[in-house]
Parts: sequence; structure tokens; C-alpha cells
Amino acid sequence: MKIGILGAGSWGTTLAIILSPKSETVYLWSHSRASEISVQRENLRYLPGIKLPENIEVTGNLDDITELDLSFLFFVIPTQYLRSVVKNFHWHYKRPPIVVSAIKGIEEHTFKRPSEILCEYLPVEHPVVLGGPTIANEIVRGLPTAIVCASEDESSAYAVQQLLNSHHLRAYRHTDVVGVELASALKNIIAIAAGIVQGLSLGANALGALLTRGLTEIRRFGVAHGARAETFSGLAGMGDLLTTAISSFSRNRYVGVEIGRGKKLSEILSNMVMVAEGVWTTRSVLSMANKLGITMPITREVYAILFEDKSPATAIETLMARELKFED
Repeated sequence: MKIGILGAGSWGTTLAIILSPKSETVYLWSHSRASEISVQRENLRYLPGIKLPENIEVTGNLDDITELDLSFLFFVIPTQYLRSVVKNFHWHYKRPPIVVSAIKGIEEHTFKRPSEILCEYLPVEHPVVLGGPTIANEIVRGLPTAIVCASEDESSAYAVQQLLNSHHLRAYRHTDVVGVELASALKNIIAIAAGIVQGLSLGANALGALLTRGLTEIRRFGVAHGARAETFSGLAGMGDLLTTAISSFSRNRYVGVEIGRGKKLSEILSNMVMVAEGVWTTRSVLSMANKLGITMPITREVYAILFEDKSPATAIETLMARELKFED
């Protein structure tokens, strides 16, 4: 069995490492750092200190991936760059691999989910999408983790579930692709808000309330787009939200913490190595929520802080002064 992985960030590299014992060869594509990773046998930028197994081949040439007889093909590219990569992907497979999206975001302007972008360019009807609390630095060190594999084609979801499952990674199946993808993307908005709360030292009560009401917003938005409400109580919803909101490895939480401490968004992003998907997801989601009349007060205030220079303290005051209502 051979596996292809497009994207050599922390998550893509982690997937390559944990899948290497189950594959003859894992081919890892990097847009700009293939030579460095291949020579060093280590992803110094994202996973320093973790050596790549010998059966991982690193390449910077997309054609090296398209001309192989692959069983599985993973896309692990930030959402805003996915289209530019996949539209140049030349599909030469005689026996199509199972396509997997391990991406958590929403494309700006089009509001496309990653699986929808893949289906636009590839002859794939039902890709598998991954969700759940998957901090790469913990998984690559063998710490216990649970993940969810969602697809409308249950046989594909089952194949990916079998592939990923191990003694330290427990995989579950799901059929609600829309719910898993939206939960995975929108939780980053609330994680930024959670970071702001922690950066301002507002306490555990505030954080608990924020996460609870944030999950309500995510579920409300997802159901309006055809997702199932119960999906947001599972690994892709509550599980991923809690983890991203409290983990020191969370890039979206980091953005929020730094904002809470007084830094400007442009300064924070210019000093980051990784991509904080939640920043751009906030803009896309609020625009869509406004069009559809979906109430998302936390998302609105996160947007105001990120893009309208509203102070976090004023945003908190706005949320606390909202009209009283029943809890939904």
C-alpha cells in the first residue's frame, strides 16, 4: 500500500509519520520546503526533534504524487491555498485512491468547504473528511487521541477508519460531512474568542460561558446549512472546540491570547509560522450569517475585534449587555 499526503505542515507531517508503519511508502508533498525536509529527515519548522521514518519520501513535485498507484490521498493544505494547488493537480490514477480532506476551514468569498473544492476539480464524489481534537504535537508523541472520519460513502469512511486506528489513535465513523466540516472550521472562531478571554485573565466562569454559548452558535449555523444538530455534541464539535480553546499548541487560541494582551492582529500574524484559519473563517462565516439572518453575537464581536479595531473589553461589554432571553 502507498499513501500520498499533500501538505507538510504539522498535521500533514504527523499523518505521514503515524501512517508510515501501515504503508510500503508514504509520499509527502511540500510546496516550498521539500528539499530541506528530505535532507534533514525532520520538519524543523513544525515538528522539531521528530525524525521521519525511512519509508517517507518527500517531494516538491506534484506530478510525483499523481503518477503513483496510491491507496489513499490526503489533502492537508490551508483552505485559502487549497484551490490553487488542486486545480493544478493532474489526475492520472488508473485505480482511484480514496481521497481524504484533513483540512479545517472555509474558503473566503465562495464559502466552499474543503471537500466541495476537491470535488470541483477531482473525479471524486464522496471524499472522506477528518474532524475531532487532533493536536499534531500530541498525536506524533503517541498520546491518546480520538478522531472522526466522515463520508457519504460509508465504505470509504470505514477504510480510512481502519487505516488511522491504532493503539493510541481511536477512529470513529460518521456520515454528516457538512456537520463535521462546519464544526471543524467554526470552532476556530470560538477558539480565538477563548484566547482573548484567557489573555484578559477573565477567569474560568467567563471561559465556560463563552465555550457553551459559542457551541450554540456553531450548531445554529450548521443546522441552517443542513448539518445534524447532534454532530456538534461529538468529537468534531464539542471535542475539537474544547481542545482548541485550551491547548497551548492551538494557533487560533494563540491569536486570541495575544490580542487579549494588547497586540494588533497584523503584528501577531506576521510573527506566526503556522496559519490561523479562524481569522479568515470569521470573516466568511459572519458574512454568510448576516445574509441568512443567523444570530451569532460572539462571532460578530470577534470580527469587530479582528477587523474593526474594537477593543476586547468593549466587545465583552457588548455581549454582556445584550437583551435578556431564554437559553437555547
